[in-house]
Amino acid sequence: MTKQFDAIIIGTGQAGPSLANRLAAAGMKVAIVERKLFGGTCVNTGCIPTKAMVASAYAAHMARRAADFGVAIDGAMSVDMKRVKERKDAISGKSRVGVETWLKHLENCTVFEGHARFESSHEVSVGADRLTADRIFINVGGRASVPPMHGLDKIEYLTNSTMMGVDFLPHHLIVVGGSYVGLEFGQMFRRFGSRVTIVEMGPRLIHREDEDISAAILEILQREEIDVRVNAKCIAFSKRGEETVVHVDCSTGEPEVSGTHVLLAVGRRPNTDDLGLEKAGVAVDEHGYIVVDDQLRTSVEGIWAMGDCNGRGAFTHTSYNDFEIVAANLLDKDPRRVSDRITTYGLYVDPPLGRAGLTETEVRKTGRKALIGKRPMTKVGRAVEKGESQGFMKIVVDAETHEILGAAILGTGGDEAIHCILDIMYAKAPYTVIQRAVHIHPTVSELIPTMLGELQPL
Repeated sequence: MTKQFDAIIIGTGQAGPSLANRLAAAGMKVAIVERKLFGGTCVNTGCIPTKAMVASAYAAHMARRAADFGVAIDGAMSVDMKRVKERKDAISGKSRVGVETWLKHLENCTVFEGHARFESSHEVSVGADRLTADRIFINVGGRASVPPMHGLDKIEYLTNSTMMGVDFLPHHLIVVGGSYVGLEFGQMFRRFGSRVTIVEMGPRLIHREDEDISAAILEILQREEIDVRVNAKCIAFSKRGEETVVHVDCSTGEPEVSGTHVLLAVGRRPNTDDLGLEKAGVAVDEHGYIVVDDQLRTSVEGIWAMGDCNGRGAFTHTSYNDFEIVAANLLDKDPRRVSDRITTYGLYVDPPLGRAGLTETEVRKTGRKALIGKRPMTKVGRAVEKGESQGFMKIVVDAETHEILGAAILGTGGDEAIHCILDIMYAKAPYTVIQRAVHIHPTVSELIPTMLGELQPL
């Protein structure tokens, strides 16, 4: 049976439900399809549950440090992983149920549960149902990449998704991948009490960041007795009794790492390979990401792609901004564009990294005249008072226009303080605006004007 709608939305990740709400409020008859868990990656296996676990790990870490603050804890400190998981599940579950309930009670919106596949550029099948609409929005997200690696089929391994089911403490967790996901889980489980080894194929951790950021994060991890192996160019796996062996080709160190559990954190891939996109004529790139223009339109008129599946951002905040761009263009006659947004994100190791705009390395490659400011967190009073003075902050500005080009704050509160800088960047105001601002003392943000008063040629 064919059912006619004004709009079909495939996926209930960050962009989908909000767009359904806007379109339905505008009087459109909307169908939204979800094949598994409402809320997508952020709600179920990404931001919300992992940051809940990070909070538990931070509590354990601070409990161990209690004596540093003059606080005595009687008896042994322990971590109950079942309770950690229960807390995480409760927080994540509340968000998931909230999204599902909202959509199922939304006027002018019909929810279909099942796998959506294109039958043509205007028709989608969901089980026995056939849905047609002149507007179709793809919001299918992504999943952990599992590349072909020798011996991987011989072992059991975890991904960021299956880690959500862990309610025990791995004796020795080997994390394959030294980037954002791997580092967060690695530090988290070290604080829970696991031995942790991080294996990275590249010459340093988080290679997209500047070298000083990578070095500082390495030092942070090593201070917590996390083993880090870099330049592990040839990685293979095997079983040896009850243990899993990761074989590494490194210039230094042992050629094998034996552990009890392996987490693969080697990147993400879009959920576009089983949508029937070829039947609709929707173009994808060599990595499977849907090709979109600056307003998120695909190669087929009447079809848009939002969120992680379009390759234009891999974050909850960029997915939500995708919704805003689509809604503004369709409903508000406001020509918003993807190219208007500034790159910004956080890395939730502790202390966290807040990033905005270009890296120092990227600015240097442009050849433009620039100024740079840098300040260690040991010279930030708020960080010292909290006993959390690892890391540093830095900022790069255009020497001629005085506009801020990029910034990084690796330190306590860095994920929040970075927004002081980000908002000035969106305003396209000179750095002197924030340099002359009076911030609250004692905070991390108050040292941003001080840092801007000490700029040097890049």
